[in-house]
Formats: sequence, structure tokens, C-alpha cells
Amino acid sequence: MWNALQDRDSAEVLGHRQRWLRVGTLVLALTGTFLIGFLFGWFIKPSNEATGNVSHSGMKKEFLHELKAENIKKFLYNFTRTPHLAGTQNNFELAKQIHDQWKEFGLDLVELSHYDVLLSYPNKTHPNYISIINEDGNEIFKTSLSEQPPPGYENISDVVPPYSAFSPQGTPEVKNAQLAGAKGMILYSDPADYFVPAVKSYPDGWNLPGGGVQRGNVLNLNGAGDPLTPGYPANEHAYRHELTNAVGLPSIPVHPIGYDDAQKLLEHMGGPAPPDSSWKGGLKVPYNVGPGFAGNFSTQKVKMHIHSYTKVTRIYNVIGTLKGALEPDRYVILGGHRDAWVFGGIDPQSGAAVVHEIVRSFGTLKKKGRRPRRTILFASWDAEEFGLLGSTEWAEEHSRLLQERGVAYINADSSIEGNYTLRVDCTPLMYSLVYNLTKELQSPDEGFEGKSLYDSWKEKSPSPEFIGMPRISKLGSGNDFEVFFQRLGIASGRARYTKNWKTNKVSSYPLYHSVYETYELVVKFYDPTFKYHLTVAQVRGAMVFELANSIVLPFDCQSYAVALKKYADTIYNISMKHPQEMKAYMISFDSLFSAVNNFTDVASKFNQRLQELDKSNPILLRIMNDQLMYLERAFIDPLGLPGRPFYRHIIYAPSSHNKYAGESFPGIYDALFDISSKVNASKAWNEVKRQISIATFTVQAAAETLREVA
Repeated sequence: MWNALQDRDSAEVLGHRQRWLRVGTLVLALTGTFLIGFLFGWFIKPSNEATGNVSHSGMKKEFLHELKAENIKKFLYNFTRTPHLAGTQNNFELAKQIHDQWKEFGLDLVELSHYDVLLSYPNKTHPNYISIINEDGNEIFKTSLSEQPPPGYENISDVVPPYSAFSPQGTPEVKNAQLAGAKGMILYSDPADYFVPAVKSYPDGWNLPGGGVQRGNVLNLNGAGDPLTPGYPANEHAYRHELTNAVGLPSIPVHPIGYDDAQKLLEHMGGPAPPDSSWKGGLKVPYNVGPGFAGNFSTQKVKMHIHSYTKVTRIYNVIGTLKGALEPDRYVILGGHRDAWVFGGIDPQSGAAVVHEIVRSFGTLKKKGRRPRRTILFASWDAEEFGLLGSTEWAEEHSRLLQERGVAYINADSSIEGNYTLRVDCTPLMYSLVYNLTKELQSPDEGFEGKSLYDSWKEKSPSPEFIGMPRISKLGSGNDFEVFFQRLGIASGRARYTKNWKTNKVSSYPLYHSVYETYELVVKFYDPTFKYHLTVAQVRGAMVFELANSIVLPFDCQSYAVALKKYADTIYNISMKHPQEMKAYMISFDSLFSAVNNFTDVASKFNQRLQELDKSNPILLRIMNDQLMYLERAFIDPLGLPGRPFYRHIIYAPSSHNKYAGESFPGIYDALFDISSKVNASKAWNEVKRQISIATFTVQAAAETLREVA
């Protein structure tokens, strides 16, 4: 009886459970259907539904209209009142100011991200200088300890004197360098490179005065970041190498001087005449190559007095976040550095002021309910001048996240280095983006009233490679995009206004990294109305806007295919300067050309599918956007380039001979460079063969990532 009741009760309970299970399953199914539909609808919802019922074009127009030249001018003035050397209290105070203002502008989150890195400073009680000493050891000449302050800045007490950061200490006597090997290096800015004829010296013009000195660092980091923590973030838990094992530190003292002082050192130089005219500068000296002084001055010697020191110092990045409405896990980054050698009127504050205004404009839209589709990260980097330390350490700390979610990085250092035309360096993925948006923007150039920025850019700077198009240069290094592009494979680009390189042959701009880079320099000589700054803000801002808001990422893989074909032809032509060796060692580029052709075919088919894409299908949209986003990653080799493990991009790298310039197929290029002088020819040509193999594999593997998903 008990068993029967148990069986009956069990059956009733089981029946109830089954009914509840069916009801629960139905509820879950309906809930699941609702959630899936909701998520699909939310994900593919047009941007205007998430941004206050404004169309994409309307929102971009509103964003661009919000950018104001007078604001950029005001921000630049504010950022250049005092020096902002990395690791100093002044730079920390500016970081806090930017942090607070970005919060006021409306960003969702603003943080100070700190790292403890190796920095270098001159000794205040034992200044650095160069002297000439006679045979009795007495100083008969001594270089200047500082630059003359620019007008209006005489009472600024914390101007760092000219020095080469990370120079080791020492007092070597530089006499017989040719025989004994260099014991030290003295740098100066020759008038041939830093003085434009018919232009006066600062403050009456924008040329470098004789006492002006260019500061800089003398590290050879090759993308390593902090010299004590290469490859890993310099946080509290980091393992730090001993100073003797630090990456990239020079072994001999280095010091910069002005060209007036250089005249005193060079005018009695002994030794043979320079081998050709390229060795001669603009000073009235023979430019003999030494060693030592000539004639009656042969008993005199040059002595360096370098007392700079290194110190682990805390630096601060400012990181601001504007969360995306529809794809918050996809990051578009706009970053530029804040630290300056002195006042930084051009480098970097002309860029920092533009970033500030772009943040303000995006914040204004956000306050109106207009969020971007994807998340935008804004960065004010620290310690860029000491070797790209702030950006590299931050990227190292967040490398896994950035590799998974990073869409693009737009660099925002100096906005101007001249006022002639636009200059753009970027990945081929962004060529179409840049060309299209510059056609929408008005040119600020005289004589181009009513015409587009694209028109003036194309006329003033035509591409030598792609006929009928404006010039776009390869990304090299020397700026904060390096770690994102060269190490992590995140599509990157930069834009600024530049000079006419055909008529103005001087390096960079004459007052680069000197005390004379002031607010007044910009206002008086470069951009009185700030129309060029505004144009750069529009270009940088519009690039960020399109990358953050376009439903389909504005990347063009077919432009990459065209570029790869051009680069393959170029490197092949370089190799054919050695036809006999190519034949003898059986060097062939056939495999590379085949891979490039395959990439071209796959990119064309991908582009066709992209044109036919049903944008209402969120899965397909995500798949194809991810293929576009990860294409740049496909060119990354985790082993890096030979001898440069942190430069991992197989298509682009800084030139081994000029880190600011970009080189295509750098592994092959470096293997071919000066190959005729290599002692072991067989080994050298085998390295060429190996690098061709690596490039072939990489291009082929990149093509695979664009194939249709089965």
C-alpha cells in the first residue's frame, strides 16, 4: 500500500515536473528568442538610433562643426606656459589638468596610468659642456651651458639645459678617434640643415640661432620601451634588469651644442678634406675629417664633461574612454604625447591642443546623447621624448586586450611642421579613408579657396608611386604609433601639416627641440589664425569618427594588394643590382610574386562580398569587420625581424639606417643592404633567401584570413 502510494505520488510529481519543465522550456525558448532578437536588433541598429536620431553624415557634420580654431589656440597657450619634461612635477600637474578637463568634457572614464621607467637628467651642480684644453691642461674654450632664453621667458627657472638623454657619464679627451676608436660624440645642428636662407633667427624669424641646441635621446631601443623592462610593462611588479644590462644605452658620452660653438671646434680641424660635398655644411670651416687639430693647434685637445645621470622615475599617461553604444568591445585609439623637452610649442603641444579639442567635440556630442558606435580611447602619453616610453608601457600592459579589440590607432603628435600642405603616413588599409574624407574637407591653403583639401594636397604633394593621387608615406618610427603598428599589428595612421620639401631642404623645422619652440613661434610664423591646426583637427577627428562609427569598417584591403605589388617590384629591382650573385646563389622572387598575386585575387573577392554584404545580418557583419580589423595582425611575425625582436611587421618597419623613415619588406631590404661588403657572401645571400621565404609565407597567410568563412 505504501509503495503504491509512493508510486502514485511519484507519478503525480513527475507529471507536475514534466509540465513545469515544458512550461519552463517554452518560457526559456521565448525569452531566448526575445534576447537574440533584441541583441541582433541592437547590434545592427543604425547608428542614428543610438545617437539621438541623427544620421551618420549629420553626426559627423555636427562633430566637425564643433571643432574651433580659437579653442585650439587657447589650449596651446595654456599647455606652453611652463616646461613639461617627463618625470617632473610640471608634467604631472599638466596630466592632472588634462584628466580633470576630459572628465568635464564628458568622457565616461578618465584615468591616470603610471609606470616607473628609466629616465635621464643633467646634473644641476655639475653641468655638461665641451672644452678645448691646451698642452698644459688649461681650458682655453668652453661651450655654452644653456641657450639664451626667448623674450618673455627669462624668469622661467626650470628649463632643462641642452643635453643628450641617456648619455653615459665621462670626461674623455677626443684626440685620435680614427686610430683609437671614438671615445665620445658631439652633436650640433648645422646651418645647412637648420637655417633657411633669407629667414631671420628667432625671435625675428623661425630659423635656429647660433646658440640654439636640439635636445634628444640617444637610445637604440628598437621598440623595446623602458630600457629596464623590455617587452613587459614597468609597473610595481616588474622585474628590472640591472643598469649594465639595460636595453639600448650608448657606451660613449654624447652631448649637443649650438653651431656657434661648433664653429670653434671645427675651424682648426686637421686631417684630410671631406670625401665629397655632402660632408660640407653651412659653416665657414674646412670640414676636415680629423683626427685632431691642424698646424699650431695640434697640441690642443677636446674634452667632454658629461655628468648626466639615470633614474627610475614615475611617469603618467592620461587615458580617457568614450564607451561605444553598439560595439563597446572594439577600440579606436587617438593618442599623442604631452611631455616636452622645454615649452613644446610645436612638439608636442600643437598636437596635444588638437587632441584636447577633439575630445571636447566628442564629449559635446555625447552630452547630447550621440555616442559613437565603437569605443574611443583617448591618450595623453608621457615620456615620448625619452624613447616612446609611456605609450609602449601602456600597450605592453594591455597587449592581449588590444590584440583582441584594437581597431585602429591614430597618432597625434605635432600638428604642424610647416604650413604648405598635408602630410599623411598610414597603413594602406586607410588610404581610401584618408582620400575620401579629405575630399569632404575644405582646403585652408591660399589659392585653393572653395576647393577641397584633397585638391590642394594632390597638387602640392603628388604621389611618386600612385599616379594621380596625393602622396601617402610609409609608417616608420620615432613616434607613439610604433608599438601599436610595428609590434601589435593594429592599423595606424598619422596626419599633420608640413613644409614644401622641394624648396625647403632643412631637416624637420629649424627650432625643433630647442628652447625657442614657443607659443609665439606658432602664432607669429606658422599659423596665426590656427587654420592649419583646425584642418589637422578635422582630418584626425574625421578619421577617428569614421573608424568609430561606420557600420562597415572603412578599411580597403585592395589598396594593400596594390601596395604589396609595388613593394615586391621595388625590392626585386634592388636585388637585381646583383644579377650574377642572384643567379649563382639561386635567389628567386617567384614565390613572393605568386603570394602577392594570390593576395590580390583574394582581396578582390573579399571586396566583392563586402559590396554584397547584408548589413542587417549581425553575424556576417561581425565576421567581415573582424577580417578587416585583423588583417594588419596577419602581417606580424612573433619572432620579429633579425636583431630587432620588437619590430614584428613583415611588410613595414623603421629603416635600420633612419628610424623615422619606413621601409617595405624590411627583412629582405636589410639582408640586401650593402651585401657586396659582407665577408661571407654565401651566408649573406642565404639570409636573403630566408627573408624572401618569410615574406612569402606572411603574405600568403594574410591572404588566407580574407577568404570566405566556410
